Amino acid sequence: MRDVPAWQRWAPDAAAGVATLALGIVEVHGNIYLDDERPAAYLLVLAVAVGVGLSRALPAAALAAAWFAGVVQVTSGVGALLVEVLLAVVAFGCARWGSAVTVWLSALSMPLGAIIAVLWLDSDLVYRALEIVGVRMLAETAYRGGDWRIPASLLIFALLATPWLLGLALRFLDRARSSRVSQVEAEAERDQAEEIARLQESQARLARDVHDVVGHSLAVILAQAESAQYLPDDDPAAHTAALKRTMANIATSARTSLQDVRQVLSAPAGAPAAGQHGDLEALVEGVRASGHEVVSTEVGAPRPLPPELEVVAYRVLQEMLTNAIRHGRRGEPVRVERHWEGELRLEVRNVVGDAATTEEETRPLARVDPAELAAQAGVGHGLEGMRRRLEAVGGRLDVRRREEPGGATFTATAWVPLRAGR
Repeated sequence: MRDVPAWQRWAPDAAAGVATLALGIVEVHGNIYLDDERPAAYLLVLAVAVGVGLSRALPAAALAAAWFAGVVQVTSGVGALLVEVLLAVVAFGCARWGSAVTVWLSALSMPLGAIIAVLWLDSDLVYRALEIVGVRMLAETAYRGGDWRIPASLLIFALLATPWLLGLALRFLDRARSSRVSQVEAEAERDQAEEIARLQESQARLARDVHDVVGHSLAVILAQAESAQYLPDDDPAAHTAALKRTMANIATSARTSLQDVRQVLSAPAGAPAAGQHGDLEALVEGVRASGHEVVSTEVGAPRPLPPELEVVAYRVLQEMLTNAIRHGRRGEPVRVERHWEGELRLEVRNVVGDAATTEEETRPLARVDPAELAAQAGVGHGLEGMRRRLEAVGGRLDVRRREEPGGATFTATAWVPLRAGR
């Protein structure tokens, strides 16, 4: 409606007002009972026409015009006119499009106007008015001097109240329709927000999986490549054989990483990647193959886990070992413990390298917040990913720095709740 010119929006209302004015003029001109009151009758007709024309655009002004017509009629003595029936249009417009104040004022105006009308009219005027509108039974009652005031007031009230109630009903129907549209839009926005949240969570899960797989593999490959620098070269044959083994290990690690990345990228959304509890030992062996000394301890009998817990345990230990390789001091063993009693507890401890050592590491037995530790060690994404994975299955993560005689140590401990696998 914004693009429609103003004159087009006003045209139907203006046409209704002009038609009302024309009908009223014709009625007044042909009314033989109007002599001296004819100018006042034309003014009354004009007020009714203005009220009809403004009933949609300006309901409050239309109501004022209707009251003005009533005042003119009472003060001038003009009898009832047929065109006044169109005041029902004003009553409809006030209830349909008026403000709350206009609706209440129009509701009060109907009984008040009916009372004033019957008090002002005499029996002859009532007879003529009722005869005009075709209510002959009531007209005869008025002509004979019967009790006409109550039926007349009820008739006038009904002529105004019926369109008023219709307008009010349409008003409430529009509100209900608008409410339904708003509800549908709100539900669509909520569904869209939920879909965006699901996509973001899926992207975050994919990023964590790729980070874990690629980060671990690159750390192992880097460690293996660096270990080649320290191969003894006094025996060329032994040096060549050791170098070939190192290159084979690098190729195996790269091939495994590529397979894992393909598996992560091809897995359906929300589907866990493959992983068995035996793979935990394979992770440890992969770190050993990179040239790092690993002391592995396993307490209790390994149990089969549901797929989602297998993935969590695998990825968490993978990230722990990655951090140990990246930030551990070369030549110092990485200690790995797996406890299967009550719940699966994974613990990886290593001596921190000189470059990663800070003053904060001198706090003995102090628990370090993962976010704070991320800023110190540069491994925030991995720690945050571990924490989210564990919390999603009811587990928890603990990260500590300790100052020990052999140097500062980094200990990461994860608890994974055990549930029987299917």
